[in-house]
Amino acid sequence: MSWLRALKDTARSGMTVERTPLEPLLALRAAVGLAVVIGAGLALSGPGVAVSSAFGAFMAAIATLQKSWRPRPDLALASGLTLAVSTFVGYAVGSSHTGLFLALLAAWAFAAGMMWAAGPTAGIIASGNVAIMLVTVTLPTSVPQAAGQAAMIAAGGMVQALLIVLFPVRRWGAHRDALADALAAEADYARRLRQDPVAPFDPQPLMKARDAATVTVRQARRRPAELHGARGLAERIRPVLASLADPAVGAPAAGPARDRVRELLAAAGAVLDAAADAIRHGDPVRLPAPDLAVLKSPDTADLLTGAPLRAARRLAALLDDVLETAEPGSGRTADPGESMLRPTLPGLVPLGWKAVRAELRSGSPVLRHAVRLTAVVCAGSLIGQALPFGHAYWAPMASVMVMRPDFSQTYSRAVARFAGTLVGVAVATGIVQLTQPGTYLSGFLAVVSAGLMYGLMRTGYAVAQVFVSAYVVFLLGMGGARWDQTVPDRVALTLLGGLLAMIGYAVYPAWETPRLRTRLADWLAASGRYGAAVLAQYADPAGARRADVREALLAVRDARVAWQDALDRAAGEPVRHRGLSRAAADDAGDALAGLGRCVMLLEAHLPDRAHPPVPGAAELAGALRTATEAGAKAVRERRVPRWDEVGAVVTEWDVPGAGVLRGAAEQLLDSLDEVSNALRP
Repeated sequence: MSWLRALKDTARSGMTVERTPLEPLLALRAAVGLAVVIGAGLALSGPGVAVSSAFGAFMAAIATLQKSWRPRPDLALASGLTLAVSTFVGYAVGSSHTGLFLALLAAWAFAAGMMWAAGPTAGIIASGNVAIMLVTVTLPTSVPQAAGQAAMIAAGGMVQALLIVLFPVRRWGAHRDALADALAAEADYARRLRQDPVAPFDPQPLMKARDAATVTVRQARRRPAELHGARGLAERIRPVLASLADPAVGAPAAGPARDRVRELLAAAGAVLDAAADAIRHGDPVRLPAPDLAVLKSPDTADLLTGAPLRAARRLAALLDDVLETAEPGSGRTADPGESMLRPTLPGLVPLGWKAVRAELRSGSPVLRHAVRLTAVVCAGSLIGQALPFGHAYWAPMASVMVMRPDFSQTYSRAVARFAGTLVGVAVATGIVQLTQPGTYLSGFLAVVSAGLMYGLMRTGYAVAQVFVSAYVVFLLGMGGARWDQTVPDRVALTLLGGLLAMIGYAVYPAWETPRLRTRLADWLAASGRYGAAVLAQYADPAGARRADVREALLAVRDARVAWQDALDRAAGEPVRHRGLSRAAADDAGDALAGLGRCVMLLEAHLPDRAHPPVPGAAELAGALRTATEAGAKAVRERRVPRWDEVGAVVTEWDVPGAGVLRGAAEQLLDSLDEVSNALRP
């Protein structure tokens, strides 16, 4: 992709307005918290303290609105307390020596960049700390005043946390949505299998539901019964659906048996949709009786035999469990000992440090982002101070808030921030000119602007920036600054900060395109380990660890998501593909998805521990593991992988009674061959 096209695409992406469900009560609660802090600051200490303390409540509310499964009060407290520390340390150093402050700013910016290793929420909170250090260092006049303002900023975060506890809005709503989305995705999968027996399935909803099911000890004790257990059932239903529909291991492609399979799949879709709706809204399950009748029909045994019949019976039993679990007040309790537990805030410190250390290596995109962010923020601070504008911190602040570890987000946010700033300051200036607001009216308008930003922030970055810019104009107006002292400076310095961010990425990029082969190789190797773990269950039903299959499956999903994310980022980069075109990448990805599906079919029919070992399964497991590891190395080295060893085992395999293993093994080999075909020049 050329640079011109990349710039056009990122600009268009930055200006896109998404249609997304609004959550006005969340926005109202956050705005009320901001209003309480501003009002208290005005009443107790005057406009100056009110302006500085508003930053804590404003940024803490933004932290609570991020896509995170951690309890929202924790996010507000973490944001408010770290902002307070940044404020006090910034003033204590910056008030005495400009050079020392620049060194401190560089250290803070580098740490903020590295915090992206711990996740986007941590990265956003850390970026806010750099921004507030740039702003609040200019406000206090003494160390005691700086300590007081830091205390007010921390209080702003505490106010937001307290409001969340006192006025919960749709408690457990995000967790309900995640689980309901997973069940609804499987319902859609069941219906698609009626027409396409080998239809693909995106595991993303199941992965999201797993993230949502990881809770703190306190959450585990309070979690509604219907949110405990349904996710595990959804995981077990997916391979059963696939095995029931696939002609290679299920019912024939045509005839009465296939008609019954279609009826079962339609009924399964209806049951899963009903369970999803009940969990999403906390209502009783409403299920049409005909669908249950299909699942319980006694003549299924006359139409299906062998593996398809076992799959049908297993599906009916699992759906019964889903309906029982989805019913409010089902009696299932959330025992913390049986839950996937999320660490406490203090427990996150060693985990975050471990994640950061893992990225302190050559070639790490997070490390490159940290270095790039540090250079841009320091350069922006120096340039802003050299220019004949007030509020010099706006240039580096714009840079730190738009910069992300990847190209597309950085460039699209830079464009969106400048465009949103233009519109926001124009609207706010017009209102100021018409109304000539005093201190309290300016504070009210600032709170309204912030509330609109909270409510609309997920519709697009440009929309959010319109209201952020208006908020800043009204907030500084509350402190006594005239619009003609702030508007020109903010527009010019925002443009400067965005340009610096874009130049920084162009000079010191972290392109994803050259790493696509590595991501694909990781997915291939993980798929081979998953297949080998499943085949080991057939080779030694009594001795193999069932947990190995689950661990390998989760590793495959992580590798697949990493590949898809990398592919999406690479699509917008102005970089040559270097031997892996988009078409080749898509074909290879489809082939690996097919490989995972073949292994999933085998997982759906794992033998019980009393079953005798299946001859040849151990040889196939060893050949698959060895071949995929060698194939992953070949992909990294830009060679076409070969599967001679796997092909020899499958071709010579003539084991009576192998059942589903034989058919799935042939599909597995076909998928591997498709990977090679996709990578041939």
